[in-house]
Amino acid sequence: MPLALIPVLLLVIPILEIAVFILVGNLIGLWPTLGLVVVTAIFGTLLLRRQGIDTLTRIQAETRAGRVPARELVNGVMIAIAGVLLLTPGLVTDTLGFLLFVPAIRDAVWNFLKARVVVVASSGFGRGPGPAPRGDPDVVDLSGAEFERRPDPTSPWRGTDGQAGPDGEPPRRILH
Repeated sequence: MPLALIPVLLLVIPILEIAVFILVGNLIGLWPTLGLVVVTAIFGTLLLRRQGIDTLTRIQAETRAGRVPARELVNGVMIAIAGVLLLTPGLVTDTLGFLLFVPAIRDAVWNFLKARVVVVASSGFGRGPGPAPRGDPDVVDLSGAEFERRPDPTSPWRGTDGQAGPDGEPPRRILH
């Protein structure tokens, strides 16, 4: 979405909300209209809690399985946006919020975004503690004979490994 659209939306959405409030208020009355806004906020909060916890559980399961939970993360973001829309007073935002709680709508948004967004995991994503499994292309396994530590003359921590610094000064000790 172009950034130039944001000011237009900030103007159009409140005007649209006011127009819908007036129309619905004329049809069902003032108090039922206000009650409808309060009920949708309460119902939206309950839906947000339930679907949010379900999504968090699916994200954790995908992470434990070592997979990137891209779809679940996008669903989580859409559910969070739905919650914000439902807590915003207004019938138009409530309608949009409830639509984002519908799994078929979220799937359609996911299919639209999937072709346009790439989710990249950092190395070690989904791994528990401990060494990386052998054969991982991001891991270089060296023996003691193949590894050599050289002091870095530009490092502010030079000399902390027991070696003299590049200027011949004695090693510094870090006190814990």
